[in-house]
Amino acid sequence: MTVDVFGADEQHDVGVALDQMLALTKSVLLAEGVRGGAEVSLLFVDELTIAELNERFRGVPGPTDVLSFPLEDEVSGAGRSPDVGGTGPGEPNEDLPPDLLGDVVVCPKVAAANAARDDVGYDDELALLVVHGTLHLLGWDHEVPADAIRMEARERELLLEHFSATWAGR
Repeated sequence: MTVDVFGADEQHDVGVALDQMLALTKSVLLAEGVRGGAEVSLLFVDELTIAELNERFRGVPGPTDVLSFPLEDEVSGAGRSPDVGGTGPGEPNEDLPPDLLGDVVVCPKVAAANAARDDVGYDDELALLVVHGTLHLLGWDHEVPADAIRMEARERELLLEHFSATWAGR
């Protein structure tokens, strides 16, 4: 079983190197220890769509740059077959569904505005949002200042290792 990342560019405002962003997401998942049988969806949407999602799920009006929707599904292929109702000790159960980690939704138009505001490249900003959203799926958070510092440091490490050397000085 593999780690699968499915993606769609459902907007027409700003270009997205979809294959590159899918590969980045998969690299982050693997670097964070996610192994076979995991699935993530990466969606690029317009401002109206992300604003609707932001309002509906966070109660915050207006568009945002990235949203993560982790799925906390009790069905898991982890452990030995007897632990999950299999037929024998230690036998893998190939019939188990994959672990659905969740969805990352990014708005490229907001990413482009962020990039212009912060005087960074659009591709770098988009990559940061993809990594940020993916880490949220894996339980990373930034509500507490110490956690924010750890998460930002990990984002920089992952971007430097898996995306671009421009992250070395940030």
